[in-house]
Amino acid sequence: MGIGFSLLLIMALLLAVFFGAGVLGWHLLFGVVIPYAAATIFLFGIIYRVVKWGRAPIPFRIPTTCGQQKSLPWIKPSRIDNPSSAAGVIGRLALEVLLFRSLFRNTKAELRDGPRLAYHWEKWLWLGGLLFHWSFLTIFLRHLRFFTEPVPSFVSFIEGVDGFLRVGVQALYITDILILVAVTYLFWRRVVIPQVRYISLPADYFPLFLILSLAFSGVLMRYFFRVDVSAVKELTMGLVTFHPRIPEGIGVIFYIHLFFVSVLFVYFPYSKMMHLAGIFLSPTRNLANNSRACRHINPWNYPVKVHTYEEYEEEFRGKMREAGIPLEKECG
Repeated sequence: MGIGFSLLLIMALLLAVFFGAGVLGWHLLFGVVIPYAAATIFLFGIIYRVVKWGRAPIPFRIPTTCGQQKSLPWIKPSRIDNPSSAAGVIGRLALEVLLFRSLFRNTKAELRDGPRLAYHWEKWLWLGGLLFHWSFLTIFLRHLRFFTEPVPSFVSFIEGVDGFLRVGVQALYITDILILVAVTYLFWRRVVIPQVRYISLPADYFPLFLILSLAFSGVLMRYFFRVDVSAVKELTMGLVTFHPRIPEGIGVIFYIHLFFVSVLFVYFPYSKMMHLAGIFLSPTRNLANNSRACRHINPWNYPVKVHTYEEYEEEFRGKMREAGIPLEKECG
């Protein structure tokens, strides 16, 4: 049900932009109004989610750890898996964000003949996720050439490295292939593995179909249905400088691509893809595990009347003596 609903939703979006921009000629709507609205929703959505997470009370240290905590001098601590300092936390977050370290260490359990429980590495998910995220980032940075004038040198460098392969005079971007392969694998894995398919919802399939449609329309626009790049840059520069203008000669495939980008911007802050910001605000990741060195007191605790052991012993001294229970004052 989740696959069918998500696919139908993508097809409806595709037909809407094709009919609106290609048949009715609503270029101003799909080229200016919707991108501005999507950028506004994206910006305010990101701010809302980050502020909401930042205001959540976190009175205690609750980092997720899988290594030896720092304790006695002769016991070697795990500085990355169980960081006790800010440097360790930064190193752990950097490895998590850049290399997906926890996903790399993921294992899969299977019950085999015997019966015998066996564990083995699950590296294909790590590789698919890594290729997808790095390809998406590279493609995003490459597209900055449409929104800047002059084009920054690092954008030209990334574009040159990514497009070092040539098909005739045409540059073939490696990331265009990798992102299609990676997203296809992530979708295939979600469908083929029964346990993953059982827990999958439309919120899991829709982003995959959306990103796959976005990447596929970009590939079609670059290698098969060529568009006027000068006109595209004129439109995008008008958007970023708040002087929008719709040039002539931009094909409907560009408006399809731009519309899918806008849908992704609208959907992003309210979806699971917000882990982009959430990982930096997660107390299980951004806190040092120094509970043995520092005492962390809940700042929201209010003063309450407590019954100390000394008061308890003073109250029940006679009964405790008759029952043979040792008394601290008498033992002292």
